[in-house]
Amino acid sequence: MNKVAVITGGTKGIGKALILKFAKNGFDIITCSRNTVELEKLKNEVEGAFTGVEVLVRTSDISLKTEVNDFVKFIISKKSHIDVLINNTGIYQPGGISSEPNGQLELMINTNLYSAYHLTRGILPMMIHDKSGHIFNICSIASIIPYANGGSYSISKYAMLGMTKVLREELKSKGIRVTAVLPGATYTSSWEGSGFPETRFIKAEDVADAIFGAFSLSKNSVVEEILIRPQEGDI
Repeated sequence: MNKVAVITGGTKGIGKALILKFAKNGFDIITCSRNTVELEKLKNEVEGAFTGVEVLVRTSDISLKTEVNDFVKFIISKKSHIDVLINNTGIYQPGGISSEPNGQLELMINTNLYSAYHLTRGILPMMIHDKSGHIFNICSIASIIPYANGGSYSISKYAMLGMTKVLREELKSKGIRVTAVLPGATYTSSWEGSGFPETRFIKAEDVADAIFGAFSLSKNSVVEEILIRPQEGDI
């Protein structure tokens, strides 16, 4: 029986790099995004590349609690155990607190925080029953360093780091490891047209390698935080 990784936002960027990394190591994958066409393309690509790996996909907007709950039901209907949960779904929109449009805080919190909160709560009974599992929350360098024009995005990522630390304390006696991942600027489609050379960015594959390395440690140890920055410094 293959191990199982649930990875949200899996069709591009860090999410896709994570799916390829875990699938290469024999994990079945469950993922979601809002784009059905991209999900089916991902499923075909990964299952075609890695024999014996199953990729289960569901079209979901997990900024909405009802769709998170439906995604949880989908997961439970397909698998009896979950080894890894990676809360990767996120959205970034620039703006200052005093100038960003109305509703931006709610959008950032719903997408970057509440999606992870509700999905984690849905998956945890399976992990607690098995007394094992590893939860990775994709935070950000913006979780620890405020910056101009970060606004509600940074607020949501500070909250995500706080939630991760609370989970770590709550679950460490239950055999479940919890890790916060704080990447700096990572080369994804959101940075296209920025004018910076690709060499100024972290590779999404490097983030995936670091996460898999942390997962691969013995059960005696946990990496509580992974902080990754571009070699030449933050952008």
